[in-house]
Amino acid sequence: MKDHVSRLPVRRAYLVTMAVITLLIAATIGAKNLYFRGDYSIFFDGDNPQLQAFNTIQDTFSKTDNISFVIAPRDGNIFTPDTLSLLRDLTNDSWQIPFSSRVDSLSNFQHTEAIEDDLLVEDLLLEDYPLDPARINKVKAIALQEPLLRDALISAKGDVAVVNVTLQMPKVDETAEITKVTDFAQTLLDKYRTEYRNVDFYQAGIVAMNRTFMDMAQKDSSTLVPAMVLIVLVFLTFMLRTFTAVLATLIVIIGSVTATMGISGWAGMFLSTATVNVPTLVLTLAVADCVHVIATMRQGMQRGMQKQDAIHYSIKLNAIPVLITSVTTAIGFLMMNASDSPILRDLGNLAALGIMIACFLSVTLLPALLTILPTRAPAIKAEGQFSWTDKLGNLVVQHRKIILPLSIVVLAGSTLLLPRNIVNDEPVKYFATDSDFRQAADFMADNISGMTSVSIAIHAGQPQGIADPSFLKILRDFTDWLRIQPETDHVASLSDTFKRLNMNMHGDDHQWYRLPEDRALAAQYLLLYEMSLPYGLDLNNQLNVDKSSIKLTLTTKNVGSKELVALETRIYDWFADHAPGYQVTASSPNMMFAHIGETNMASMLGTLPVTLVLISALMIFALRSLRLGVISLIPNIAPAAIGFGIWSLWSGEINLGLSVVVTMTLGIVVDDAVHFLSKYQIARKEGRNAEEAVRYAFNTVGRALWITTVVLVAGFLVLASSSFRLNSDLGQLSALIIFIALVVDFLMLPTLLMLFDRKPVQQAETEATLPDTHLPDTNHPVTQ
Repeated sequence: MKDHVSRLPVRRAYLVTMAVITLLIAATIGAKNLYFRGDYSIFFDGDNPQLQAFNTIQDTFSKTDNISFVIAPRDGNIFTPDTLSLLRDLTNDSWQIPFSSRVDSLSNFQHTEAIEDDLLVEDLLLEDYPLDPARINKVKAIALQEPLLRDALISAKGDVAVVNVTLQMPKVDETAEITKVTDFAQTLLDKYRTEYRNVDFYQAGIVAMNRTFMDMAQKDSSTLVPAMVLIVLVFLTFMLRTFTAVLATLIVIIGSVTATMGISGWAGMFLSTATVNVPTLVLTLAVADCVHVIATMRQGMQRGMQKQDAIHYSIKLNAIPVLITSVTTAIGFLMMNASDSPILRDLGNLAALGIMIACFLSVTLLPALLTILPTRAPAIKAEGQFSWTDKLGNLVVQHRKIILPLSIVVLAGSTLLLPRNIVNDEPVKYFATDSDFRQAADFMADNISGMTSVSIAIHAGQPQGIADPSFLKILRDFTDWLRIQPETDHVASLSDTFKRLNMNMHGDDHQWYRLPEDRALAAQYLLLYEMSLPYGLDLNNQLNVDKSSIKLTLTTKNVGSKELVALETRIYDWFADHAPGYQVTASSPNMMFAHIGETNMASMLGTLPVTLVLISALMIFALRSLRLGVISLIPNIAPAAIGFGIWSLWSGEINLGLSVVVTMTLGIVVDDAVHFLSKYQIARKEGRNAEEAVRYAFNTVGRALWITTVVLVAGFLVLASSSFRLNSDLGQLSALIIFIALVVDFLMLPTLLMLFDRKPVQQAETEATLPDTHLPDTNHPVTQ
């Protein structure tokens, strides 16, 4: 039965080809249902506690989605007639941005001052006033002293200004909405760039960041996949030296990728910054399966077999190892379902699906195509001619007593370096320094303030409770404490407004720049101020309807997740110590990213033992050997340990993308070990000792392992060239671990086998060996 099934793609090549291609077309049609989402919310589950806190704050107050324009005159002075006119015009035009609900800038800041017995509330750059030197000097003095403006909408030096646009997007089709907003904003900036050639403009804010997420993903999908296909074709053509085999491999690759994306479309999934990498992953892993089948086929033809017999021989020899490696790799990717990020779970599920499709195609469509396409047999090399894999095998056998201790030392040293790695995410640094958003973020951080913001809601516990003098005192003390924290760039707090109103109502006497001490008076001040504010510039972004809660906005330097989480902890600790009676909630997109990296790493490490147990059990079952299954654990774990040890010296930062590398690469790493062990076991069952079996494994599978590793490393290095840091770091570390896996399986695994697998094995004919085929003499190894 097994023989009949394995011969089917050879005997019924045309039938198998047509049937499989029909299935692939049916699956691929689903790709028409795919759409792309690039907003930051796709990184988080609906039950994510930080996301829930953030949504609660937005529902209580107002949305915080924004886009900002940074204005930097090259003469380093905002306070000139031309630049102030520009600022006023841009503020007015920004109201036309789709979904805009509020525009804040130096121009329309609602300045208050006492005029005899009246409270005057008006735009700081009201158009009724000419921009003469006296007026400009007054505006400058106010702007650089006002806590709500300085380091938020104007730099402390007066050389950079910001126009901040708050958006109320319906979020029906977020991708279309983000595109509409950013395209309009870009058109607006292009207009002003043309009119003001001596001013530099930058576009920042959450919506700009979302658009950059989208652009990076689309750029990667349009450049990385074609680059990877080209690299694979070049490497395979050079290493396999057969055009028809490369063509067959290309068809399998295309079928695997298109079917995977099509099925995801049928399932109603969407593309994201993470899942656009699925074609690259599936492509590289599909190549690994194909290379083993093709390399063994060519080996059989080199030994004098007819092409059909060689293909059948290759299927019988590789079907189980390919299935094992595919299942173990799929298990590794499926363990990404423990991730707290939905799009990383999607990445794992789609990659696992693609791997199993590639496995199916490599033992059905690939041999059928190889049968149909003309293939020339490789030249038979002279007897006694050794390949480099034979020489390497002999070298490892001869020097095993040196190689094993050195390998253990390297593994132990790398393990000691692991604690040097820290989990740290900096969303701004996800993007390459040449991207417009990153340049805007870096410019803002250097000249005015960082882009990391945190919304802090304080609940007074009763309607109109924010006017209570005891609450205002807590608000003032907390604001003052926040401003002296090392991470802080700016704090927008209503306590400053209360102080200013109190001063205004006492004839602008600076001695009264303090909080009102009477609750009724504080409430009256606030009511008078609110009634004087124009439409769109009310206090709904800081107060809830019944005035029982107040919101502060903290802007910090562009710090990493570690510092941001530490600051959040200190905020909650401050309230526990100084105001235990008040409920406080702190959240923002930056805070959500700060937490998800740590929780993701913890969940991934939590599932690692389960992954190891599953893969080890599968290895023991497939190899039918407890000893070999246990021995395989070390070369399966060692690459990740060594890789992360080296990473601690190279970078030392584990971001959201790297938090899934261990489980993702574990299955890929098993590929080399499975193929090496399967060939080693064949030799052992033929009655050879451990040393001879190691030589046989090097001879029969060494070159195929080298080719698959080169292709996999090349694939992940293409991913490493991404301008999106989550992808580039993932590609770099994965490529490093996969290369280390080959080194470990060529050096450490054979020495472990020769040390612990000394027991003689009863000779028995194996399924993988054809009746007319015997193991080669180790003195005259078969070359590939």
